[in-house]
Amino acid sequence: MSVKKPDPLDAMVGAKIRILRIDRGLSQTDLAHKIGVTYQQIQKYEKGANRVGAGRLARFAAVLGVSVGELFESAKGKPAASNSPFQLLSAPGALRVLKAYVRTTDPRIRRAIANLIEGIADNQPAAKSPVSRPVTGKRGKDRRKDSGLRA
Repeated sequence: MSVKKPDPLDAMVGAKIRILRIDRGLSQTDLAHKIGVTYQQIQKYEKGANRVGAGRLARFAAVLGVSVGELFESAKGKPAASNSPFQLLSAPGALRVLKAYVRTTDPRIRRAIANLIEGIADNQPAAKSPVSRPVTGKRGKDRRKDSGLRA
C-alpha cells in the first residue's frame, strides 16, 4: 500500500495559511473556531494533507484578511518548491526566529545569529535526534546527558 503524498499546490496553500495564521497571532484552535472546523483539520490543511474546498478557502481568506488569489500566489506563478520562502517559513518556529532576527539592528549580531543557526543545522545528523536536555538529579543539580556540556 503506497502512502499518498500531498499535492504541491495543496501544500503551498496550507503553508500560506499557516504563515498568515501565525502572523495574525491566531492559534490553530482560534482559526478553527472562526472557520468552523476542528484544530486537527487546520493541522491537516496546513500540512497539505487535506485539500481546502472553495467555500472554506473563501472563509480562510476572509478571516486572514487576504484575497483567495493571494493564497495561491507564489514567486513565479508555480506551486512552491520545498525550499521556497513560504514553505521555509511554514516550518514550526521559523517565523518566530525571523521576527526576532528582524528586531535586531546590529549587523554583527545578525551575522552571529545566522552563523549560529547555520552551524547548528550543519552539525545535525540526517535523521531527527532528540535534543540533549538538562536532567536534574536528586539534589537539583543540573547534569547534561552525554553532551559534554557543563552548566
